[in-house]
Amino acid sequence: MPHHTPFPPLAISDDKGRLDVPLIHRFLSEEAYWCREIPLATVQRAINHSLCFGGYLSGQQVAFARVITDHATFGYLADVFVLPEYRGRGYSKALMTAIVDHPALQGLRRLALATSDAHSLYAGFGFAPPASPSSLMEIYNPAIYQRT
Repeated sequence: MPHHTPFPPLAISDDKGRLDVPLIHRFLSEEAYWCREIPLATVQRAINHSLCFGGYLSGQQVAFARVITDHATFGYLADVFVLPEYRGRGYSKALMTAIVDHPALQGLRRLALATSDAHSLYAGFGFAPPASPSSLMEIYNPAIYQRT
């Protein structure tokens, strides 16, 4: 029987000072389907106004997520990623556990997100389709960063 070496645990921090902003921007602008070509200034502004989570291995950032929240009633989970070379190791689950357990996010009436490809991950943490989808509305500009 082959010997399985467990992957090192992901260290997760909400300290914005530890974030590798160039890495986050590079991933979001070049690889993320939801915000391709997002400007660095926009990423920095989003980080400044969000509760952010960095995932680290040996001090190097390999994962990120942020929650836009009023810290009282509502939160929106956004920009969740694990770098491709670190996927399949349980790090997205570790990141999500840290997020849903974070003290600033307890007691929210609603925590929302949008995803095209990770429904099973989020369902494992209690996310479900909206109970009343007809009550939700949005202004959606998917190509906003491609405009010149």
